[in-house]
Amino acid sequence: MNYLSTRGDRTPRRFCDILLEGLAPDGGLYLPERYPQVDAATLARWRKVYHEQSYADLAFEVLSLYIDDIPAADLRAICQKTYTAEVFGTGEIVPLRHVENGLWLEALSNGPTLAFKDMAMQLLGHLFEYELGRRGEQLNILGATSGDTGSAAEYAMRGKAGVRVFMTSPHGRMSPFQQAQMFSLQDANIHNIAIEGVFDDCQDIVKAVSNDLEFKRKYKIGTVNSINWARLLAQVVYYFAGYFQATTKDDQQVSFTVPSGNFGNVCAGHVARMMGLPIAQLVVATNENDVLDEFFRTGVYRVRGSADTHETSSPSMDISKASNFERFVFDLLGRDAGRTADLFGPQLAKHGRFDLSADPLFAQAAGRYGFVSGKSTHADRLATIRDCWSRHGLMIDTHTADGVKVAREHLQAGVPMVVLETALPIKFAGTIVEALGREPERPAKFVGIEDLPKRVLVMPAQANQVKAYIAQHCA
Repeated sequence: MNYLSTRGDRTPRRFCDILLEGLAPDGGLYLPERYPQVDAATLARWRKVYHEQSYADLAFEVLSLYIDDIPAADLRAICQKTYTAEVFGTGEIVPLRHVENGLWLEALSNGPTLAFKDMAMQLLGHLFEYELGRRGEQLNILGATSGDTGSAAEYAMRGKAGVRVFMTSPHGRMSPFQQAQMFSLQDANIHNIAIEGVFDDCQDIVKAVSNDLEFKRKYKIGTVNSINWARLLAQVVYYFAGYFQATTKDDQQVSFTVPSGNFGNVCAGHVARMMGLPIAQLVVATNENDVLDEFFRTGVYRVRGSADTHETSSPSMDISKASNFERFVFDLLGRDAGRTADLFGPQLAKHGRFDLSADPLFAQAAGRYGFVSGKSTHADRLATIRDCWSRHGLMIDTHTADGVKVAREHLQAGVPMVVLETALPIKFAGTIVEALGREPERPAKFVGIEDLPKRVLVMPAQANQVKAYIAQHCA
């Protein structure tokens, strides 16, 4: 399997090349040259693999369609080492819970940092260590986080041979628990940089450094953000696992609702659907930062500036520039790399927006690709958290509440609606207390984490300063 860039670079690259690279040299994002097709017989076989063997075995089946430059026995061993009951708290890994009237919740937050990002990041840590060991190389990971990516990456990479992590985050804009998870780590290969700005400033810094090809190559810069195809690929697996739990037959349809900020999680659903998974709708749920909801309603993709990016009670979605969105637009436009490069390059740089409303292809976002969307506010979050607790005894976090609220607006008779849970409530305890008047349950290993010593450097939103810091610590 070869990979190409959304902006036109067609230099043949295999999986392990792009695993360590992140952005393509032309600034685009990598996608496979084609989506492998999963027929009814394969779906039936995979259903048995998940139910009669394990999630790790299902992961191997999916990943091996895209990864042909790691020996099958090694890839299977990596999957088996990653997806264990010891790491994720249950042999099902992503158990499904019925909530009400065809609405289901897929638990993705049982990993080490209590967020869905662990599902991919734990795999990525093992893949990095494997490939770097095979090449005898080192990798300096530069990332941006609005909350959960950072801790998931750091917990997956801490102590890994040949890997350093430089993680940027918006100063003061994550929950106290999220900050403590990251900043309390004392591992020598983990570096936390709090940027004076919003998440999009952090993301811009990562892209600016990645686009400096000389610096990137000299310091072996890689990424763990969802611009890294390997991370998105790992997320495709739990769409199949959710489907197999919500259905009994392989011709049944299922819809998924995904709390969305950077479009990575729901983009994995798009990939699963393109492979042939019978997904009726992919429902994009946003908070007050509704750049994605606006696009799917109107065809206008309008990036907000820092001043117009709201600080909300679902902070991991406080994003107004969805970096993964380029992958879907590339497919929407018939894989027209020139047009994609123009929209996400000159058009966004000059106008801060682009408008596809008059393009006949825009209608295919819903008609052909199944995308619909909705928005949730702080008041909606509180009401949804209270409702789920009072009627079902189910405590959900703020981002999952956004998902449940929007999912209820898109239910279809006879089609199970699976909401992807994104984090455990303890990560956003302040809002849970506001909604329910009680603290969420805290796993024993995280008791007192906010009081631990912090290791973090505050820095202005300037890529050159981040580059200087990296250079200093890689000398």
